[in-house]
Amino acid sequence: MVPTFLVSEAEAGYPVAAGVFALGFAAIHLSSGRWEFVDRERRRWFLSAGGGASVAYVFMLMLPEVAEVAATVAELQGETLFAEQIVFFVALAGFVLYYGIEVVVTQRWGEDVEESMVVYRAHLLSFAVYSGIIGYLLFHQEVQSLSNLFFYAVAMALHFGVTDYGLHRHYGTIFDTRGKIVLAVGTLVGAAIGAVTVIGEFSLSVVFAFVAGAIVFNVIKEELPEITESRFVAFLLGTLAFVILSLLA
Repeated sequence: MVPTFLVSEAEAGYPVAAGVFALGFAAIHLSSGRWEFVDRERRRWFLSAGGGASVAYVFMLMLPEVAEVAATVAELQGETLFAEQIVFFVALAGFVLYYGIEVVVTQRWGEDVEESMVVYRAHLLSFAVYSGIIGYLLFHQEVQSLSNLFFYAVAMALHFGVTDYGLHRHYGTIFDTRGKIVLAVGTLVGAAIGAVTVIGEFSLSVVFAFVAGAIVFNVIKEELPEITESRFVAFLLGTLAFVILSLLA
């Protein structure tokens, strides 16, 4: 592996499984435009359930893991308050950043053709980076176990289904032709970087925290604006199913 500026604590535990999941993520991106062929009611139920499972993963597994690592590293460094707080600050930053991007996109899209294309490319780039980070984290889990990797992969796969449909709904054909390919490539590039680099334990928890904040915003974004289209029962069932599975694992 090639060391980055971050000192390594441990190498990837399950590279083959992580690689397979990365290909699965790319396949989900590439199939995003086909959602319109699914019955509308079934589509909304699946998207709401996927959103619930994604949020459950963040609160049940992701944030507790990053907080535990932050506390451990902080205790060793004698900076407990700062290290623990910075992880949650980064999670908040992830939420705020993607909220800001969404505000700009919503306000600027459609006003002018040239400006709209700039906005679209910037929006797409932000999600390509987002997908790349998620792909990267396949090879760098806080807890090195196959079950933990599996839960992460399932939650992120469902999350990609939700976010990709949102991009498809907003941009239509322009996203379906090339946009989804950019996201698929971004995911694979991130995974490839993750496979050949290493990262420090505390730095890894910071990256996880950023993704956690972004996930929470993107799920809320898809569920709340179209509240009449959301299915709370499906969201609740998705949440409960993921919670139960994570507790039994």
